[in-house]
Amino acid sequence: MKVLIADDEEMIRAVLREYVEFEGGEADEAGDGMEAVKKCREEEFDVVLMDIMMPRLDGFSAVKEIRKFSKVPVIMLSARGEEYDKLFGFEIGADDYVTKPFSPKEVLARIHAVTRRASVTAQSEGGMYEFEGLKIDIAGRNVYVDGEKAVLTPKEYELLFYFVQNMGVALSRERLLSKVWGYDFYGDDRTVDTHVKMLRSSLKEYRKFIVTLRGLGYKFEV
Repeated sequence: MKVLIADDEEMIRAVLREYVEFEGGEADEAGDGMEAVKKCREEEFDVVLMDIMMPRLDGFSAVKEIRKFSKVPVIMLSARGEEYDKLFGFEIGADDYVTKPFSPKEVLARIHAVTRRASVTAQSEGGMYEFEGLKIDIAGRNVYVDGEKAVLTPKEYELLFYFVQNMGVALSRERLLSKVWGYDFYGDDRTVDTHVKMLRSSLKEYRKFIVTLRGLGYKFEV
């Protein structure tokens, strides 16, 4: 496991590096957003830990740049815990968010979680997923519930496929509207909620995999 730690505080970089290397991983460091983007262009990482408040280029801007050429999982690190920051981080492509002060062990647990999700996505993209009695064939555009083919609306298919390909990721209603419906969010969340309700009904007992995140949106969690 190769981790890039981007933070302008040398002490934080040192502590996180020590924990990563203690578990047998490899760590590299960046002191600002520009250096982080440069290193991501030059090297392959399994995950990036990205502080938000950094000189020269902040973490949000750095993630935007990285997303232009890489799908590497990114975990945001920030002393700011406002909901808006978290939503914005997810919107620009961050995979997880940790608020300072944090436990290095918690950060490591989140690293393992996002790298597992990335591995599942890479292996199954365009292929087949199976969760208990729920079978999802993205390439064939088919969904089976306990062996019986489910009949979904086009948007239900797209919504379910997006959920599965972002398994374990907190997805805001804004992000779902943007990625599944293809338009910006203007404050009316009924479109997403209505389709999620329909999709849950179609999935029967496996509706349990679509978890509601109060005040944020949804997450597909097995």
